[in-house]
Amino acid sequence: MKKFFLMSAAGVAMAAAAFGQANDLPPAASAGECFARVLVPETTEVMMEQVVDKEASFEISVIPAQYETITEQRLVKEETIAYRTVPAVYETVTEVIEIEPAREVVTVIPAQYETYTEQVLVRDAYTTWKPGAGLYGRTTELGVVPTGMDAVATGELLCMVEVPAQYDTVTRTRLVSAERTEVEVVPARTQTVTKEVVVEPPRVVEEVVPAVFETVEVQRLVSAAREERIEIPATYKTVEKRVVTGGGGLEWREVLCDTNTTSAKIREIQTALTVAGYRAPADGQFGPATLSAMESFQRANGLPVGYLTVSTVQALGVSPF
Repeated sequence: MKKFFLMSAAGVAMAAAAFGQANDLPPAASAGECFARVLVPETTEVMMEQVVDKEASFEISVIPAQYETITEQRLVKEETIAYRTVPAVYETVTEVIEIEPAREVVTVIPAQYETYTEQVLVRDAYTTWKPGAGLYGRTTELGVVPTGMDAVATGELLCMVEVPAQYDTVTRTRLVSAERTEVEVVPARTQTVTKEVVVEPPRVVEEVVPAVFETVEVQRLVSAAREERIEIPATYKTVEKRVVTGGGGLEWREVLCDTNTTSAKIREIQTALTVAGYRAPADGQFGPATLSAMESFQRANGLPVGYLTVSTVQALGVSPF
């Protein structure tokens, strides 16, 4: 019964070429996920937009200069510098001096090794796209591509599968303990001596003779005369605008098919369609009656029409897997 909803490989290729998508692949997916191209309905939204009613403008205002009376210090006699000599300061210190430096005696201990086996990765595990089977949804005659809201782009079905990694057993030699050296330190020989050292060297000290000032009153400019630009803001009005918010094109969407679902899951979806008011037979087979009920539900809820997408199953309140 499900073969009624599948396209041949040649039909898939010709439909894909007609839409310029022959080499396009679904988005990144995990093993067991299946995708098909579906027509996503265009959605619109009414938005309120602010538009200029009157352009912004400006006026020029002249602001006069402003002054204030302040008290300030005026220099009468400049600062000068006098110089004074301070003699050096000495002290007697006792210190230990080195007669013979410490030295090291080095002994070399050789490295040690052992043999062991281990598993070596020959080829990483990887995932790859493989053709799926049993795509649920609308199909077309070979070489004929439908148009309109119910059109399905290609009908092609790809599933992501995982190929496990491969390993080989190899024998290796590894270092147990590296070559090392042992160092024996022979301490230095020292002697205590007494001597005179300079604590503070002789120096010349600068002594500053501060300047002499007097207090006077003066007029100071606080702010110069200037022109000030006064901005007159623009005024706006609200207008209604309808914009397209999404959809209106062909997109890869995750779908249910023979590869990733069961008859029990189809029966659960059929029951959910009937509860939602779109009567479908609860026989676990995705036949014409189930297709018609599904497409009516999809149109009524703004969903992509034509395939049993994961979004459709979730909108029915059913877990996809």
